[in-house]
Amino acid sequence: MSGPVAGIVFDMDGTLIESHEVVPAAYRAAVLAGGGPERTDAEVIAGYSLGAPVDLLTHLLGRPATETDLAAYHGHLAALAERVTVYPGVAEVLAEVAARVPVGLFTGASHRAAEILLDRVGLLGRFAVVLGGDQVSRPKPAPDGVELACRRLGVPPGRAAYVGDSPLDLRAARDSGAVAVAAAWGHQYDPTEAADLSAARPGDLLALLG
Repeated sequence: MSGPVAGIVFDMDGTLIESHEVVPAAYRAAVLAGGGPERTDAEVIAGYSLGAPVDLLTHLLGRPATETDLAAYHGHLAALAERVTVYPGVAEVLAEVAARVPVGLFTGASHRAAEILLDRVGLLGRFAVVLGGDQVSRPKPAPDGVELACRRLGVPPGRAAYVGDSPLDLRAARDSGAVAVAAAWGHQYDPTEAADLSAARPGDLLALLG
C-alpha cells in the first residue's frame, strides 16, 4: 500500500515485551507438573509454530493436554511475570500510535497469557483488540489472526500493518495483505526474512503513520 496505515496490529512476545526466558520456563514447569519429561528452552521455542498453548503443551507432554495442564501453565506464567519487561520506547510509541489510529494485538500465546503479561507490564489497556492464538483456527504463519484483529478494529488488512519480530509474524502479515513490519529489536528477528519495513527501534514505527 502507499500512504499511511489506518491501523496497526502488534505481536506481543519479542515485539512489545522481553519474555524470552519467562515463557519457556512456564511451559517447562507445567510439563513437569503434568508428569511429562524435562524439556529445554530450545525444545519449547521450536514448538511455537504448533499453535496455541494447548497445542504446544500436548506436544511437550506427549499426550493430550488437559484444562489442568493449561491452568498450570498460566499459573506458572503469572508467578514468573514479574521478570517480564517492556522494550525501551514501546510504551511511548503505543501511546502516540493509539492517539492517531486503532491499535490491536494478535499473539500466538493464549488470550489468558496475553492478559497476564500485558497487565503485569501495564500495557493491557493500550489496545482496542487483544486476540490470542487460541481464538483462531490456524496459527501463524496463517493470516487468520491478523485478519480477525483487523476486522475487529474495523480496518481492512490492506490498510493495516502487523508488527512482529519472528518470520512467522512477517509471513502472516504478508499473507493477510497487511504491511509486514519487522521488529528488529526482538529476539526472533531474522534479517533474511522478507519485510515491507524493518524497524530498528520502536520509534521507527511512527513512519507508518505518515
